[in-house]
Amino acid sequence: MIYFAIGFVVLFVLMLLVGINDPTGGTSMKGWCYQYLVVALVFDALAIFALFYQSELLTELLLGVAAGSATVLGIHVAHHIKEENEGHGH
Repeated sequence: MIYFAIGFVVLFVLMLLVGINDPTGGTSMKGWCYQYLVVALVFDALAIFALFYQSELLTELLLGVAAGSATVLGIHVAHHIKEENEGHGH
């Protein structure tokens, strides 16, 4: 359970640094999209590694990361829905 929590927190903090709804630190929109892509690809590689080596610790960590990803995505989508409702859609 502790590794699940670590995975969740690490992913959530990472995405806060990248920017959940908008790029942070003057990152361009293109750069921001690439950062999201890199995070996803690293997760995919770790998931394959965890399955291949049947690592319980890594699997637990990745379940936490997956839950964190879903939460971040939910926040991101909710932000866009709010923007649409306010008439500020992209």
